[in-house]
Amino acid sequence: MSEIVLSRIEQQPTTLRDVVLERLRDAIIGGVFKPGDRLVERVLCEQLGVSRTVVRETLRYLDAEGLVTHVPNRGPMVAEMSWEDAQQIYDIRLKLETDAAMACARNMTPDLERRLKVALADLQSAGQDQAPGALFKAATKFYALIFEGAQHNIAWEIVQRLNGRISRLRILTLTSDNREIPGPAHMQAICTAIIGRDPDAALAAVTEHLHEAKLIARQLLLDDKSV
Repeated sequence: MSEIVLSRIEQQPTTLRDVVLERLRDAIIGGVFKPGDRLVERVLCEQLGVSRTVVRETLRYLDAEGLVTHVPNRGPMVAEMSWEDAQQIYDIRLKLETDAAMACARNMTPDLERRLKVALADLQSAGQDQAPGALFKAATKFYALIFEGAQHNIAWEIVQRLNGRISRLRILTLTSDNREIPGPAHMQAICTAIIGRDPDAALAAVTEHLHEAKLIARQLLLDDKSV
Protein backbone atom coordinates (compact mmCIF):
# COMPACT_ATOMS: atom_id res chain seq x y z
CA MET A 1 0.00 0.00 0.00
CA SER A 2 1.45 3.34 -1.01
CA GLU A 3 1.92 6.02 1.63
CA ILE A 4 -0.89 8.56 1.73
CA VAL A 5 0.24 12.11 2.45
CA LEU A 6 -2.37 14.65 3.56
CA SER A 7 -1.67 18.37 3.52
CA ARG A 8 -1.74 20.06 6.92
CA ILE A 9 -4.70 22.32 7.73
CA GLU A 10 -3.04 25.50 8.94
CA GLN A 11 -6.26 27.24 10.00
CA GLN A 12 -9.35 25.50 11.29
CA PRO A 13 -12.59 26.62 9.61
CA THR A 14 -14.81 28.80 11.75
CA THR A 15 -18.28 27.35 12.26
CA LEU A 16 -21.42 29.32 12.99
CA ARG A 17 -21.41 27.92 16.52
CA ASP A 18 -17.85 29.16 17.00
CA VAL A 19 -18.90 32.68 16.01
CA VAL A 20 -21.94 32.64 18.31
CA LEU A 21 -19.86 31.16 21.12
CA GLU A 22 -17.29 33.94 20.80
CA ARG A 23 -19.98 36.64 20.79
CA LEU A 24 -21.78 35.30 23.86
CA ARG A 25 -18.59 34.53 25.77
CA ASP A 26 -17.25 38.05 25.14
CA ALA A 27 -20.58 39.54 26.22
CA ILE A 28 -20.54 37.62 29.51
CA ILE A 29 -16.87 38.24 30.28
CA GLY A 30 -17.24 41.91 29.33
CA GLY A 31 -20.27 42.40 31.56
CA VAL A 32 -22.88 43.00 28.86
CA PHE A 33 -24.78 40.15 30.49
CA LYS A 34 -24.53 40.39 34.28
CA PRO A 35 -24.37 37.48 36.73
CA GLY A 36 -27.89 36.27 37.34
CA ASP A 37 -29.26 37.61 34.03
CA ARG A 38 -31.56 35.23 32.18
CA LEU A 39 -30.44 34.23 28.70
CA VAL A 40 -33.68 33.92 26.76
CA GLU A 41 -33.19 31.69 23.74
CA ARG A 42 -35.80 33.46 21.61
CA VAL A 43 -34.22 36.86 22.21
CA LEU A 44 -30.71 35.57 21.51
CA CYS A 45 -31.93 33.95 18.28
CA GLU A 46 -33.43 37.25 17.14
CA GLN A 47 -30.41 39.34 18.10
CA LEU A 48 -27.84 37.01 16.55
CA GLY A 49 -29.92 35.89 13.58
CA VAL A 50 -29.32 32.19 14.19
CA SER A 51 -31.45 29.14 14.90
CA ARG A 52 -32.49 27.98 18.35
CA THR A 53 -30.45 24.81 17.80
CA VAL A 54 -27.24 26.85 17.48
CA VAL A 55 -28.09 28.95 20.54
CA ARG A 56 -28.87 25.88 22.66
CA GLU A 57 -25.64 24.18 21.61
CA THR A 58 -23.67 27.33 22.47
CA LEU A 59 -25.33 27.67 25.87
CA ARG A 60 -24.47 24.05 26.68
CA TYR A 61 -20.85 24.78 25.82
CA LEU A 62 -20.83 27.89 28.04
CA ASP A 63 -22.41 25.81 30.80
CA ALA A 64 -19.44 23.43 30.57
CA GLU A 65 -17.10 26.44 30.87
CA GLY A 66 -18.89 27.58 34.02
CA LEU A 67 -20.13 30.85 32.50
CA VAL A 68 -23.76 29.77 32.25
CA THR A 69 -25.93 27.75 34.57
CA HIS A 70 -29.30 26.14 33.87
CA VAL A 71 -31.82 26.80 36.64
CA PRO A 72 -34.95 24.59 36.84
CA ASN A 73 -38.11 26.44 35.74
CA ARG A 74 -36.06 29.52 34.80
CA GLY A 75 -33.76 28.31 32.05
CA PRO A 76 -30.17 29.38 31.31
CA MET A 77 -28.68 32.24 33.31
CA VAL A 78 -25.27 33.88 33.60
CA ALA A 79 -23.47 32.07 36.40
CA GLU A 80 -22.42 33.99 39.47
CA MET A 81 -18.82 33.84 40.68
CA SER A 82 -18.39 33.16 44.40
CA TRP A 83 -15.19 33.74 46.35
CA GLU A 84 -15.12 30.04 47.22
CA ASP A 85 -15.09 29.13 43.51
CA ALA A 86 -12.50 31.79 42.72
CA GLN A 87 -10.24 30.57 45.53
CA GLN A 88 -10.21 27.06 44.09
CA ILE A 89 -9.46 28.39 40.61
CA TYR A 90 -6.49 30.40 41.88
CA ASP A 91 -5.14 27.40 43.77
CA ILE A 92 -5.35 25.27 40.62
CA ARG A 93 -3.76 28.00 38.52
CA LEU A 94 -0.89 28.40 40.99
CA LYS A 95 0.06 24.75 40.69
CA LEU A 96 -0.34 24.43 36.93
CA GLU A 97 1.05 27.82 35.89
CA THR A 98 4.14 27.75 38.10
CA ASP A 99 5.04 24.26 36.87
CA ALA A 100 4.47 25.33 33.26
CA ALA A 101 6.47 28.56 33.58
CA MET A 102 9.45 26.75 35.11
CA ALA A 103 9.41 24.00 32.47
CA CYS A 104 9.01 26.56 29.68
CA ALA A 105 12.05 28.44 30.97
CA ARG A 106 14.08 25.23 30.87
CA ASN A 107 12.88 24.44 27.33
CA MET A 108 13.39 27.94 25.90
CA THR A 109 14.37 28.27 22.24
CA PRO A 110 14.96 31.35 20.06
CA ASP A 111 11.70 30.73 18.18
CA LEU A 112 9.67 30.35 21.39
CA GLU A 113 11.29 33.51 22.78
CA ARG A 114 10.24 35.46 19.69
CA ARG A 115 6.67 34.15 19.86
CA LEU A 116 6.35 34.92 23.57
CA LYS A 117 7.54 38.49 23.04
CA VAL A 118 4.93 38.98 20.31
CA ALA A 119 2.21 37.46 22.51
CA LEU A 120 3.22 39.71 25.41
CA ALA A 121 3.05 42.80 23.19
CA ASP A 122 -0.43 41.79 22.03
CA LEU A 123 -1.52 41.21 25.64
CA GLN A 124 -0.22 44.59 26.77
CA SER A 125 -1.94 46.30 23.84
CA ALA A 126 -5.24 44.59 24.64
CA GLY A 127 -4.85 45.60 28.29
CA GLN A 128 -4.44 49.24 27.34
CA ASP A 129 -7.56 49.13 25.15
CA GLN A 130 -9.44 47.29 27.94
CA ALA A 131 -11.54 45.43 25.38
CA PRO A 132 -12.63 42.23 27.18
CA GLY A 133 -12.81 40.09 24.05
CA ALA A 134 -9.36 41.11 22.84
CA LEU A 135 -7.88 40.71 26.31
CA PHE A 136 -9.40 37.22 26.61
CA LYS A 137 -7.84 36.10 23.32
CA ALA A 138 -4.45 37.73 23.96
CA ALA A 139 -4.15 36.26 27.46
CA THR A 140 -5.18 32.83 26.21
CA LYS A 141 -2.55 32.98 23.47
CA PHE A 142 0.16 34.10 25.92
CA TYR A 143 -0.51 31.29 28.38
CA ALA A 144 -1.01 28.73 25.61
CA LEU A 145 2.55 29.42 24.45
CA ILE A 146 3.88 28.95 27.98
CA PHE A 147 2.15 25.57 28.33
CA GLU A 148 3.23 24.62 24.80
CA GLY A 149 6.83 25.47 25.60
CA ALA A 150 6.55 23.45 28.81
CA GLN A 151 5.06 20.53 26.84
CA HIS A 152 2.30 20.37 29.45
CA ASN A 153 -0.53 19.58 27.03
CA ILE A 154 -2.75 17.77 29.55
CA ALA A 155 -2.42 20.62 32.04
CA TRP A 156 -3.41 23.06 29.29
CA GLU A 157 -6.55 21.03 28.59
CA ILE A 158 -7.51 21.51 32.24
CA VAL A 159 -6.83 25.24 32.03
CA GLN A 160 -8.96 25.53 28.91
CA ARG A 161 -11.94 24.03 30.75
CA LEU A 162 -11.56 26.81 33.31
CA ASN A 163 -10.68 29.51 30.81
CA GLY A 164 -14.03 31.28 30.82
CA ARG A 165 -14.04 31.70 34.59
CA ILE A 166 -10.32 32.51 34.62
CA SER A 167 -10.99 35.29 32.10
CA ARG A 168 -13.80 36.75 34.20
CA LEU A 169 -11.40 36.93 37.13
CA ARG A 170 -8.64 38.29 34.91
CA ILE A 171 -10.84 41.15 33.66
CA LEU A 172 -11.86 41.83 37.25
CA THR A 173 -8.34 42.01 38.65
CA LEU A 174 -6.16 43.30 35.80
CA THR A 175 -8.22 46.47 35.51
CA SER A 176 -8.42 47.04 39.28
CA ASP A 177 -6.95 50.23 40.77
CA ASN A 178 -6.02 48.33 43.95
CA ARG A 179 -2.96 46.62 42.50
CA GLU A 180 0.43 47.42 44.01
CA ILE A 181 1.99 46.34 40.71
CA PRO A 182 0.05 46.89 37.46
CA GLY A 183 -1.14 43.73 35.74
CA PRO A 184 0.95 44.33 32.58
CA ALA A 185 4.07 44.65 34.76
CA HIS A 186 3.39 41.20 36.21
CA MET A 187 3.04 39.76 32.70
CA GLN A 188 6.30 41.42 31.70
CA ALA A 189 8.08 39.94 34.74
CA ILE A 190 6.77 36.45 33.94
CA CYS A 191 7.84 36.72 30.31
CA THR A 192 11.27 38.14 31.19
CA ALA A 193 11.96 35.30 33.63
CA ILE A 194 10.89 32.62 31.17
CA ILE A 195 12.83 33.91 28.17
CA GLY A 196 15.76 34.49 30.52
CA ARG A 197 15.77 30.73 31.07
CA ASP A 198 15.47 31.23 34.83
CA PRO A 199 13.00 28.70 36.33
CA ASP A 200 13.32 30.11 39.87
CA ALA A 201 12.55 33.65 38.69
CA ALA A 202 9.62 32.31 36.66
CA LEU A 203 8.27 30.55 39.76
CA ALA A 204 8.57 33.76 41.80
CA ALA A 205 6.98 35.95 39.10
CA VAL A 206 3.94 33.71 38.59
CA THR A 207 3.50 33.24 42.35
CA GLU A 208 3.62 36.97 43.03
CA HIS A 209 1.18 37.71 40.22
CA LEU A 210 -1.38 35.13 41.32
CA HIS A 211 -1.01 35.98 45.02
CA GLU A 212 -1.83 39.65 44.37
CA ALA A 213 -4.64 38.80 41.94
CA LYS A 214 -6.16 36.41 44.48
CA LEU A 215 -6.17 39.08 47.21
CA ILE A 216 -7.83 41.59 44.90
CA ALA A 217 -10.42 39.05 43.74
CA ARG A 218 -11.25 38.18 47.34
CA GLN A 219 -11.85 41.81 48.22
CA LEU A 220 -13.94 42.51 45.10
CA LEU A 221 -16.00 39.33 45.25
CA LEU A 222 -16.81 39.62 48.93
CA ASP A 223 -17.67 43.32 48.59
CA ASP A 224 -19.69 42.99 45.37
CA LYS A 225 -22.16 40.11 45.25
CA SER A 226 -23.07 40.91 41.63
CA VAL A 227 -19.82 39.52 40.16
